[in-house]
Amino acid sequence: MWTVIISIITLIVGAVGGFFVGVFYLRKQLEKMQNDPEMLKKMAKQMGYNMNNQQLQKAQQMMKNQNQRPGGRRR
Repeated sequence: MWTVIISIITLIVGAVGGFFVGVFYLRKQLEKMQNDPEMLKKMAKQMGYNMNNQQLQKAQQMMKNQNQRPGGRRR
């Protein structure tokens, strides 16, 4: 009986911990993309888009503005 309870608790704690680690990793990747246009260009190419320099700059600016919104969840 205790084995089942401990297994379920371990599963729940692992899932919650994995979620928060995933969110942290994703945020770090997005921050890197803001500062590295090549990484943003590579991601766009993987999604099937070819972006020129003007489009890259616009995308970076949009990402920066989104993170600096007042009342946002960021920081």
